[in-house]
Amino acid sequence: MGKYLIKRVLMALFTVFLVATVTFFLMNAVPGNPWLSDKTPPQSVIDALNAKYGLDKPLPEQYLRYMGNLLQGDFGASIKMSKNRPVLEMITEKFPISASLGIVAVAWAALVGIPLGCLAAYRRGKLVDSVLRVVTTLGVSLPSFVVATTLMVLFCGGIPALHFFPNTFSAANGIRGYVLPCFCLGLYPMCYIARLTRSSMLDAINQEYIKTAYAKGLSVVPIVFKHALRNALIPVITYIGPLTAFTLCGGFVVENVFGIPGLGKAFVQSITALDYPMIMGTAIFLATFIVVMNLLVDIMYKVVDPRINLTQGAS
Repeated sequence: MGKYLIKRVLMALFTVFLVATVTFFLMNAVPGNPWLSDKTPPQSVIDALNAKYGLDKPLPEQYLRYMGNLLQGDFGASIKMSKNRPVLEMITEKFPISASLGIVAVAWAALVGIPLGCLAAYRRGKLVDSVLRVVTTLGVSLPSFVVATTLMVLFCGGIPALHFFPNTFSAANGIRGYVLPCFCLGLYPMCYIARLTRSSMLDAINQEYIKTAYAKGLSVVPIVFKHALRNALIPVITYIGPLTAFTLCGGFVVENVFGIPGLGKAFVQSITALDYPMIMGTAIFLATFIVVMNLLVDIMYKVVDPRINLTQGAS
């Protein structure tokens, strides 16, 4: 187990290094610079700003300097969004906002999607299964900006009789401010989890051990939720790992539509503003989070099915 974890940690470090390298060079390949805007300063001012932030140096030199600072835990400072404010400070400020929404979204997506998938599998070919398949297909087909905009129009003032929720997200609004963003963030994952669970359950309930359980006279509930679901959860857990990382780091579209000052919105704004340190810091943070979640998923495999050998292939 220890050898396996060491190998995974080394792979994780290499993955983050690769993400940082690719992001750095792709980011600098984008035409333009952070100083171009509706009121572009004179070229002398642009040259001075480039010199101040080291953007006048050759690209390989900029890369080596950034990676050297990164190894010391220095993500740099924002050059456009919040001038000279440390990127790490901005991430630690905005991530809890995104994470609070993401936790609720992932929780309701899993708690609703898994039982619905089990129900659809158990009632396969019946009316309930058909209705759930239509609903989940619609849920995974609708883009998040369409769902978010529709919810805003329906429940945030577009129809006065249905104006139940605030127009913008704010901690002062309490739980009412979380309802629509969390619903929108969790809708696609819930529908996908339901479909994935249904597919896995259909495969599991046709196995010989399930037929044996029926033959022994066990009731439906323990057969479905104890025996079949345990094996069916493996692909679901595989999906929930990276899903959790992406959702907790913020839904880019959802945060923009609802005006949520989270990490997702900050990432989009940094790309628009070509704030290089903020782009790099957010991309590295997201990559690290996804790698950690994938490692936790591997450990969860062992919890769900003790027969799985994590150390297999680690040598």
